[in-house]
Amino acid sequence: MSFSLARFFLHLRLGVSSNTATTRTRKSFGYLLLAPKATKFTTTAIHKDKSQKSSEEEEEEKLLVVVGGGAAGVYGAIRAKTVAPNLNVLVIEKGKLLSKVKISGGGRCNVTNGHCADNLVLADHYPRGNKELRGSFFNMHGPVDTMSWFVDRGVELKIEDDGRVFPVSNNSSSVVDCLISEAKCRGVSLQTGKAVTGASASASGKFLLKVEKRTLNSVEHVEADYLLIASGSSLQGHSLALRLGHSIIDPVPSLFTFKIEDSQLTALSGVTFSKVVAKLKLEDVQRNIPQLTQVGPMLVTHWGLSGPAILRLSAWGARYLYSSGYKGKLIVDFVPDLHIEDLKSMLSQHKNRFPKQKVHNSCPTELGLVKRFWKYILDHEGLVGDTLWASVSNNSLVSVARLLKHCTFEVKGKGQFKDEFVTAGGVPLSEIHLNTMESRIQPNLYFAGEVLNVDGVTGGFNFQNAWSGGYIAGTSIGRLAGNANLEGAIRVNRV
Repeated sequence: MSFSLARFFLHLRLGVSSNTATTRTRKSFGYLLLAPKATKFTTTAIHKDKSQKSSEEEEEEKLLVVVGGGAAGVYGAIRAKTVAPNLNVLVIEKGKLLSKVKISGGGRCNVTNGHCADNLVLADHYPRGNKELRGSFFNMHGPVDTMSWFVDRGVELKIEDDGRVFPVSNNSSSVVDCLISEAKCRGVSLQTGKAVTGASASASGKFLLKVEKRTLNSVEHVEADYLLIASGSSLQGHSLALRLGHSIIDPVPSLFTFKIEDSQLTALSGVTFSKVVAKLKLEDVQRNIPQLTQVGPMLVTHWGLSGPAILRLSAWGARYLYSSGYKGKLIVDFVPDLHIEDLKSMLSQHKNRFPKQKVHNSCPTELGLVKRFWKYILDHEGLVGDTLWASVSNNSLVSVARLLKHCTFEVKGKGQFKDEFVTAGGVPLSEIHLNTMESRIQPNLYFAGEVLNVDGVTGGFNFQNAWSGGYIAGTSIGRLAGNANLEGAIRVNRV
């Protein structure tokens, strides 16, 4: 059992959430994180009847507008409304709410990663942000807190062997429905089919927003006290950030597959390797970058190579690959747990044991290679047809061993990773207070999620960035709004 899993089970046993006042009794069995029985929520006592409010109180009402109805935006809106129930919270989404949550993980939704209890280890899974996120970011709301949040609200979770966390239902709707239900329960207003196309800050510190309806030729103007931009990689969020004084690091693709120029490789489509060491070499990158060597599973597709090892390389090499026109060399070690001398000895022993067998039909079982790939390696060395082991020269054995340890592929382009497209780029983290997610440039302006120059490798890390950033921003806004309401109430009482 991993340390993070043990920590989470302890978390469940004690019934304590580090960031919420709510505690419930939960049970855990094996790797399943089981939720309590469904609880009915009510919205009573959250809002006063407007007829009972004085004009002074109405003047003190605050409005938060959240641009973007994705993971970071909805999570942040819920948190802000939880901290400050009297705060008006409006989420504006131009498309469908939580659309990326819905399709992620093949429709299962990889909520977070459960194998990173150490925040320094967790931060190392972010090619952009790995240095900045080593501070208090995940301490304020990390993977365990995320899992607790969903389990508390009826979403049973499971941690798979590679650390990915999914709902037990294996259906992303469990996560989507939970978030929308909680938002509505808290009194968050969710509006879709609209886009915030303009923003400016008034002299009084409020935000003047231009909101356009997609289906109708209509424009609304909204005045907000707080603005949270959580619009993902959309140019909409970048445009708003620029209007409000921020800079943008040009976004480039991350998390994609490699197109490989090798006509024989297409015959291997569908073949998987449980563990390879893959190293990416690019002409414009002369210095040694440790992250351009990755260990993990790899998959052959009809256009090239994919799988976790390749996707991690694409993320760490995103900007270098963009600059090089997605051209480079990929060197793969298909038997990373074997030293080359041991591999040579293994092949030699196999030759001596089975001299009359055809090499195409007889591969050392210790290598664990599928027949199609073994043929691919032999064909490269000219060992074709009815070649017997007895006729294979020692030089050919050495060549086969070297090819298994250092197989070179020409990368000729990239392929998009389904619809789970992630970008590197956005608002620089140097322009944000990461302990509050507030802008260093414009007061009461907040950011969360992929609109920032943060992106993670595959495995639940991008969603965790969204949950953490949204939670921190929502907490900060809620506290500000709560203090403002308290000051307003004090002024009213004095009058």
